[in-house]
Amino acid sequence: MLEALGSLVTALWTTLHSGTVLLGAFVFLLFADFLKRKHPKNYPPGPLRLPFIGNFFQLDLGKGNLIPQQLVKKYGNIISLDFGAVHSIVITGLPYIKEALVYQEQNFVNRPRAPLQKRIFKNKGKFHDQNKKHKEQRKFALTTLRNFGLGRKSLEARIQEEITYLIQAIGEENAQPFDPHFTINNAVSNIICSITFGERFDYQDDQFQELLRLLGNVLCLQTSVWCQLYNVFPRIMDFLPGPRQKLFSSWEKLKMFIASVIENHRKDWNPAETRDFVDAYLLEIEKHKGNATSSFHDENLIYSTLDLFTAGTETTSTTLHWGLLLMALYPEIQEKVQAEIDRVLSQSEKVSTAARESMPYTNAVIHGVQRFGDVIPMHVPREVTVDTTLNGYHLTKGSMVMTNLTALHRDPKGWATPDTFNPEHFLENGQFKNRESFLPFSIGKRMCLGEQLARTELFIFITSLLQKFTFRPPANEKLSLNFRESLTNSPVSYRLCAVPRA
Repeated sequence: MLEALGSLVTALWTTLHSGTVLLGAFVFLLFADFLKRKHPKNYPPGPLRLPFIGNFFQLDLGKGNLIPQQLVKKYGNIISLDFGAVHSIVITGLPYIKEALVYQEQNFVNRPRAPLQKRIFKNKGKFHDQNKKHKEQRKFALTTLRNFGLGRKSLEARIQEEITYLIQAIGEENAQPFDPHFTINNAVSNIICSITFGERFDYQDDQFQELLRLLGNVLCLQTSVWCQLYNVFPRIMDFLPGPRQKLFSSWEKLKMFIASVIENHRKDWNPAETRDFVDAYLLEIEKHKGNATSSFHDENLIYSTLDLFTAGTETTSTTLHWGLLLMALYPEIQEKVQAEIDRVLSQSEKVSTAARESMPYTNAVIHGVQRFGDVIPMHVPREVTVDTTLNGYHLTKGSMVMTNLTALHRDPKGWATPDTFNPEHFLENGQFKNRESFLPFSIGKRMCLGEQLARTELFIFITSLLQKFTFRPPANEKLSLNFRESLTNSPVSYRLCAVPRA
């Protein structure tokens, strides 16, 4: 009986055309994909999904915002998108963002673990750990940053020291056209380096320049089509060539740099004298020695330090790039800021946050730069930890959640001139007024860890630079508001002239 059945199967197999077999396999995979994508009742609406790739080709790659705003207008404030096997939810509007990240924050506290991030970070570091480990790492990082000046006068002293080097470097350009990109990056990065590594780097340091170059490269590469395809088809993409290999090698070089700094710290480490974040972490590792379940170990130290270095450099320096560009494009606004600076401070007086209350227009301009620059359009994604209901829609566990900050910061209902750089949005009767719908650092327990640092840096850097220089477009060169493809919305490369003020 079995022999007869085997003979029948063999006969059928030999008579079937190979194309028929392939077609059958494709139909089976198509059906399996359909079952996998079948959504529950009351799932958020969204555009038609293609088999296997979902809504991948509806991404706005290279246009500064991954999610086209037309989709939001068509499908509403809570929409669903699929990218390969990843179910994504895009939340638009302040009430819904607050509902998710504040009132139901326990259901959105995790970070999603995309294949690309798993490959690079292996779920380590303060941004990628989950649950208890994440809380442990975040609490340690925040406590340590506070110990080294976050929110204290000692932090201002670090920034004031660095701004003198930056002013000197810009002054050496002699009012000639120059690209401020690396000079600004150097200065901003040195602040977090002084806290994390206990030292600053000279602007001409080749190793430091290479480090900043690698950081810029990886941030650009991660938004490329090939790297996004890796998140959709990781197993297939592992066998194909492409720019993601350069991404992986660049991250490895960054890790090696951090590892070398840690190794140097170990050589002269004194547990009784904590000099910086790395020293504090080494002490924590020593305390947890022998505890196999502890999240404090050498590998996590590398990733946590890299997290701080990356986050402490990119967003603030990008905001400053927007700030200088906008000052050159809006000279009348620059003049008003300088007039306010001159009323409050002398030309030789150091800028400190104590002057912020007396400088409402300058404060409004800085907030205007952050809103208009839209540096992180969707902020850092979250993950649904349990099946959740939001505005009547059912969100399934494991879905990736993105908050649409672009729509929030460009909402015509909330901003008089949403598509224009306008500091008046943050002024009322000549006094500074914060806006509830202004969320560049997000909200909730997982809002930006470095908000205090970033706010202090932006005020002291921008005020100090406008105290000493007037920024103008070079003769016969037209400045543009176009931005480049990256994890952040950064202006395209530009040159300007920094004219010393008398």
